[in-house]
Amino acid sequence: MQVTFFGVRGSTPCHGDSIARYGGNTSCVAVHVPGGEPLFFDLGTGVRYLGAQQPHDGSFRGTCLLSHMHWDHTQGLPFFTPLHHAGSQLDIYGPQQDDGRRVADVINAAIRPPLFPVTVAELPGTVRFHDTGDSEFHVGEVKVIARMVPHIGPTLGYRLEWRGLSVAYLSDHQQPHDGSFAISEGAREIAQGADLLIHDSQYTNHEFAAKATWGHCTIDFAVWLAEECKVRRLALFHHDPTRTDDALDELRACAIKAGRLRGVEVFAASEGLTVDVA
Repeated sequence: MQVTFFGVRGSTPCHGDSIARYGGNTSCVAVHVPGGEPLFFDLGTGVRYLGAQQPHDGSFRGTCLLSHMHWDHTQGLPFFTPLHHAGSQLDIYGPQQDDGRRVADVINAAIRPPLFPVTVAELPGTVRFHDTGDSEFHVGEVKVIARMVPHIGPTLGYRLEWRGLSVAYLSDHQQPHDGSFAISEGAREIAQGADLLIHDSQYTNHEFAAKATWGHCTIDFAVWLAEECKVRRLALFHHDPTRTDDALDELRACAIKAGRLRGVEVFAASEGLTVDVA
């Protein structure tokens, strides 16, 4: 089981020499199992680079597990190049909105003129949308566990299980507004005992004090949650777009030390990084 990071930023894509090592594309993470079709989390701008590695002859078949509908997790869809070829198929699972709008309703309202020159239906490939909430289903041999987790708007965390291995994805996760450490039942189910947890780590404690209601959490909270849920490895993810590589290096070093004291291996996700889950 391999995990490859194609986009690791939160909120908005960014570029420049100061962020080149970790990368500036927004959320997209692929999970590969031998013999399985492409399976990945989220449709941020990083999905364009994932798409570049897929067949462009119409034979593509794959599945995206969409955490929520914010721009930084959906804006890459029309740039996913396999869909520019007739015959390709992409299944997208995501959360229905509280007002009843389905995944297809939200995506189709955003990707259309005048906001975008074409609609999803006009792409040569086929996109099939699936509404899900707290649920369990299979994609090939991979068991998918989806649970609603705290954020701004309906948001899913996902857990993938395959042949005794597990990958948990909590990309955008609201820490309690008062800065305390507590975890929802759904988030705990996703993370508990995972071999690899990919978790929101957007803010420092100082930043969180000013942005406590913005839907994210601190690096300290991510490390605490990993220990609390007996996670084996923690990938710091959804880096703030203002965070430079040098600043991330410093925060990563502190998180590694904190994780070591708690029995958790910690690293910071970067574009192009592939991790073996074994």
